[in-house]
Amino acid sequence: MLGEHITKIFDKDLDKLRQNILIMGGNVEQMISDSIKALINRESDLARKVIAKDHEVNYLEVMIDEFCLEMLAMRQPVGRDLRYITLALKIVTDLERIGDKCANIAKRACKLNKEPPLNVNADIPRLAENASIMLKEALDSYVKQDADLASKVCADDRYVDEIYNLIQKELLNVMLEDSKAIERVLLLQYVAKSLERIADHATNIAEMVIFMVKGKDIRHLKAPNGGQDITGNFTHSNGDIVTVDTFTGGTTNP
Repeated sequence: MLGEHITKIFDKDLDKLRQNILIMGGNVEQMISDSIKALINRESDLARKVIAKDHEVNYLEVMIDEFCLEMLAMRQPVGRDLRYITLALKIVTDLERIGDKCANIAKRACKLNKEPPLNVNADIPRLAENASIMLKEALDSYVKQDADLASKVCADDRYVDEIYNLIQKELLNVMLEDSKAIERVLLLQYVAKSLERIADHATNIAEMVIFMVKGKDIRHLKAPNGGQDITGNFTHSNGDIVTVDTFTGGTTNP
């Protein structure tokens, strides 16, 4: 009877953790949208609200961290439950950093709004939309423990990178054609880079979801020449794989 009672309490704690992460994620998603809206529509008041909201996100990070540590100490979870809670600790770090990126975008928007508008074709709104979708799907994959959705997020990061590269080329052309626009273009380049990094943070979350569900870490699977991959093998520049004996330090060719 006692075991059943404890399990019910633990289930409530997990549900509370899930809801708090969704609240934090929702705040960050809104910050992405509002920061770009402030930039495109030249709304400095909205930009300042985004900057202020970053403090709420920071507070949520601390609160969720403390709650996770309390659950680990009191409930001593194992297996997938343990991975679920420890993953939450990492997710809130990525969400907090996304919040920082949004606040920085808003600060650049305030600066740009004081200057004459630039006539550029750079599709920053599309970059922001795709990065925001990736974040939403990454969080959904965590809540649903859906490795397939998480894999989709990882794949979508390539598309975001393509958009980002096109934007950078367009902005570079603007600088080459108009030296007076350089300072404003540099601010837009920073905005684009921040959005690309937001997509990277979403990918980080998705990769961790795959680890939670499958127990497989897919980060950094491709080791550089001479580097060690996650299987404990070294790949030489000639393509040969050498297996490392972790007990003796010796090597063998498979």
